[in-house]
Formats: sequence, C-alpha cells, structure tokens
Amino acid sequence: MNTLDSSYFQQRRDRLAQQMGANSIAIIATSPQVYRNRDADYKYRADSSFYYLTGFAEPEAVAVIETFSSGQDYRYVLFCRERDRQMEIWNGYRAGLEGAVEQYMADEAVAIDDLDEEILTLLSNKDQLFYRLGHDAAFDARVSQWLKQVDAKQRQGGGSPAKIIQLDRLVDEMRLIKSAEEIELMQIASTISAKAHTRAMQMVRPGMMEYALEAELNYVFGQHGCVPSYNSIVGGGANACILHYVENNQVLNDGDLVLIDAACEYQCYASDITRTFPVNGKFSGEQKALYEIVLKAQLAAIHATQVGHHYRYPHEVASRILTEGLLDLGLLKGELNELVETEAYRDFYMHGTGHWLGMDVHDVGAYKQDQQWRAYEAGMVVTVEPGLYIAPDLEGIDDRWKGIGIRIEDDVVVTKDGPRILTHEVVKTVEDIEHLMSQG
Repeated sequence: MNTLDSSYFQQRRDRLAQQMGANSIAIIATSPQVYRNRDADYKYRADSSFYYLTGFAEPEAVAVIETFSSGQDYRYVLFCRERDRQMEIWNGYRAGLEGAVEQYMADEAVAIDDLDEEILTLLSNKDQLFYRLGHDAAFDARVSQWLKQVDAKQRQGGGSPAKIIQLDRLVDEMRLIKSAEEIELMQIASTISAKAHTRAMQMVRPGMMEYALEAELNYVFGQHGCVPSYNSIVGGGANACILHYVENNQVLNDGDLVLIDAACEYQCYASDITRTFPVNGKFSGEQKALYEIVLKAQLAAIHATQVGHHYRYPHEVASRILTEGLLDLGLLKGELNELVETEAYRDFYMHGTGHWLGMDVHDVGAYKQDQQWRAYEAGMVVTVEPGLYIAPDLEGIDDRWKGIGIRIEDDVVVTKDGPRILTHEVVKTVEDIEHLMSQG
C-alpha cells in the first residue's frame, strides 16, 4: 500500500514556513463534518490543503504554523480531538494529543476545545496572518472575533497581525507542481479507474440500467479500498449531452452510446476518466464518424500538452480539429478560420479541454499569470477531454445526428520528455473498444 509518511508532510510545512517569512502565523482548518440527513453523515474526507500540510485525516482539527522573529525556525501546533473512550466506542479511534505529536510530528498538540482561548496568544504581536479567506463563513467569523479580542488587549502589549494574506496563494502553487511520490499515487488511482472502465465496457448490455453500470464501477473502486473522486456520470443516449448528468436512472438502449465520466481517488489523490462506447458493442456510422473526430482532437491536444506551451493551447488545437470535423460532416457551414475565431463550435462543444488534477478533481492553482495563460511546467497534471454533443433539440441538424454525446478524457502529467498519460490502460480507439466488448 503506497502512502506518504509523516516526514513528507513535514517537508511541505518547511517549505510553507520559509515562504511565510519571519514573525508570521498561518491558520488552516480541516473540513467540517457534513450530515446527509437525520442521524446520518457523509463519509468524512479531510480538506485537501489541510491534509496536504498535515497528513491528518480526522475531523475537528486546526493546524497552526508559527514563525519567529529570527526567521530561522517555526513551530507547528495541531489542535485536535482528545482521546475519548466512549466516543471511540461509537465512532472509531482517535489519534489524540499524544498521537498528534508522535504520529503526525506536531511540535505541540492542544485540545480543539481550547482553540478559542489558546489561539489569542499565538496571534498576538505577529506581523502577518496567512489564512484561507472565504472557505468557511462560520470559521471566518471566528477568526475575525479572535483578531478583535487580540486588539482589545493592546494596552497589555498585544496586537493582531498588521497584514492578512490569502494562504491559498502559497499552498495552491505548492500543490500545483506534483512530486514523483504524488504522481505515483495518481498513477495508482488512474490504474484502478482504468480497470473500472474496462469492466464497464465488458459488462454493459442493452436493457441494463445506468445505475447498474455505475455499480460495476463502484465494485472495482471498492475492491481497491477507494471511493469515487466525484459523482459518477453514466449517461446513455441523449443523457450523454447533459454535461453533469448524475441521475443515472434510465435504461441503456440498444443502438445508443453510453458516456461514462467516473474515477476514484487513492490516498486522497484523484483520477478522472471519460470513455464513450456503444451499449451493444458496435458503433453506428454516425457514432463512429463523430467519435473519430473527438479522438483525433484528443490525441492532438495531448501532444500539445508540453512544457512551454500555454495552458489554453491544447484547447485551441482540439477546437480547430473539432470544427474541421463538423465542417466535413456538414454540421457546420462556412470558412474554417472564421468558424474557429467566432467559436461556432460552441453549440456542439461548450466546455474547456481540461483542468488541473490532484488532490481535488478540479485541483487548485492559477490558470493565468499576469493576465496571460500560464505555461506548462514539468510536474503539472491536467485532464485532456474534448467532446461533441448533438443535443436532441438542436435546430437545423439532421435527426440522424441528434442525441449523440461523446467525450474522451485522460489524465496527463507534463514532463520534460513530453506528456505522460496516466490513464492509458483503458482502450479508446473504435477498433479496440469493439474488440474488448466482443470479448465481454
């Protein structure tokens, strides 16, 4: 079982503290528990940036990183739940204060119930506060109250930080460039997700329900101790034209395509795969024609995901190929360059070609720098996912094209040697898909 040890998280805190500068403090809380309905909560998942810095997966926790005037050292304080035998009987074991120090390398651990009192001393007389404004309104209000309380003690030699700086500016950029260890975890997630998509292609049958096909994906995820990275999309027929279709409650009909956008996360690192294939195992002429255009666009966009190219370049490459293909099929009319310039393809392709991927499926990190699309750097991970969607109510289109939705998505690591596809283990050519499905 691949995982990151506690020293790895310490190295991240070292980097953050160095960027914070002297006499500063950073405060970051984990996600609150969320209830599904009465007496039932969702399975807990720690906040990604909090976990990135701590490796601590329990709820009700706050991490504080405090640098000193010398600028040479820092202190890491973890506020967390204490051990409680009765609560552990009901809800599972806790690390407690001793575990926070011994297992998670906190310099000091304090009971979370004492946060409102103890944080005032930590905040007092610091020059800068690094904090994630806007993530949680209730916690924002608590931080505001702490600052007011510290300022109220100015006559006793207190005083709140003079500057409040968005912590995400530092942590998001740290998270954007993945280490070799992180990429290995994402490779594991991608491999498991590829197995799930392969199983779905082998198990699908006309008359099957979309949710039954989703269950095949979840079976593979669960067999490897994983959970979905996001709500799975299993859209048969025209449902594939709904970009975020998650109801998954309709029959998969003979002659239709099914679009599956689904993947798992492993050790808090996500994968993201989309494949589109025929329910009966054989593409029709119209389905194949559109599919080949999308695949050509995707392969070219992957090739364009290179160090030095700007973030939007693969989208520009894919959009041009999709537009050219729509022209060839008569679904668009006009001059190619003008159609690309006016984005005439947007009736058929209305989303971007990718997004950052990491601990979150739509991962953090700025897409622009100085108002310009940023250049790809080694260690970035991005999805590449062009598509074509011929909505059933799209006017001026021959009926034989209507209700066909296609997207092909892979996860790509930018390297100095070119793009590395993490999700290559699930087939995507027409010939390979039909061959695999014929063996199911």
